[in-house]
Amino acid sequence: MTIEQIREMLGWCSLINGVLLIVMFVLVTAARPLVYKMHSKLFPITESQFNIAIYSFLGIYKLLVYVFNIIPWLALCIVT
Repeated sequence: MTIEQIREMLGWCSLINGVLLIVMFVLVTAARPLVYKMHSKLFPITESQFNIAIYSFLGIYKLLVYVFNIIPWLALCIVT
């Protein structure tokens, strides 16, 4: 793979993960009771524990998208 191909791949990965993050955020904020109801059937979890878990998951996911997709893509854009 060339640097241009890697840069393009990271750009697409960033876009896809960004859209996925936005969709998850919208679903969690707009349909919180439904999402909580689904998860509480699978796991014995209180609503406050659920809020902490979802907030933590979205934060960690956003951080991973930045670290492994967006920052390397920006670095390759600067270098090339």
